[in-house]
Formats: sequence, structure tokens, C-alpha cells
Amino acid sequence: MSTLETWELMSYVVTVIGLPLAISVFIFEQRKERDNEEEEVYQLLSDNYQDFLKIALEHPDLHIFAIEETPALSVEQRERMFIIFSMLISLFERAYLLLYEEKMSVKQLRRWRSWEDYMGEWCNRADFRAALPALLNGEDPEFSSYIQNLAARNFATQ
Repeated sequence: MSTLETWELMSYVVTVIGLPLAISVFIFEQRKERDNEEEEVYQLLSDNYQDFLKIALEHPDLHIFAIEETPALSVEQRERMFIIFSMLISLFERAYLLLYEEKMSVKQLRRWRSWEDYMGEWCNRADFRAALPALLNGEDPEFSSYIQNLAARNFATQ
């Protein structure tokens, strides 16, 4: 076999085996990188939610975690509650914009469902549900519709 034939055979091997293998490795690495980025976004959002919970815990006088409406709050307390709920709605909107898609993989759906659970828990709280229309002013229309539907669904099942 001559050198030319050897080079030609090697080029066929690269074309038939090497090129598809390289493409497969590239696609695998891209998917892995995308999964890592999605995981990082999810983790950052989760950290932000934990920070929010700490802020909410710093205001026990507001009874933010109570299911029933908190009676007899002062104007200042109502304002603090609204600000805290505004922070929460902003976090929920960010989670919706970054994580929610019409068609999700199993892993994406699992991540999203944890956020949907958080939203559902808050929508079960009377004070949050009552403030929701005002909180959604100026928010993303799709997110607003989504959380309003979630609130209505959760309220109907109580």
C-alpha cells in the first residue's frame, strides 16, 4: 500500500468515524454546559429565596407566614408587608422568566415544580392573595396570568 493510499484510507476513517464522534462529543459537552448553567441559575434563585425568608423572619409582627389574614395591622406594618411581598413577587417573576418554558425536560420540570410549590404556598396566604392584584402591576403579563391562575386554583381547593 502506497503512502498516498494510506493517507486516503486514513481520511476515510476520520470522515466516517472521527467526524461523527467529534460532533457527538461537541453536542454532549454543549448539553452538559447548558445543564450546568441551568443548575447555577436554579441555585442562585434558591439562594435568593432563602435570603427572602430571612427578611420575612425579621418581621414577626407582620405574621407573614400565617394562612389567615392578619387583622389590625398599622399603616406602617401594612407598608412593610407590601414591600416584603413586592420582593417576593419580583423573585417569583425572575424564577418564571428564567425557568419556565412550555416544553421542559424532566429535570427542568422538577426544578420548576419546586418554584410552583413556593408560589402555591404563598398564594394560600390570605394577605398575599389580597395584595396580589396590586403586586402584579407592571409585571410580565404571562407571569401575572400564571400566578393569578395558580392563586385561583389554590384558593378553589381550600
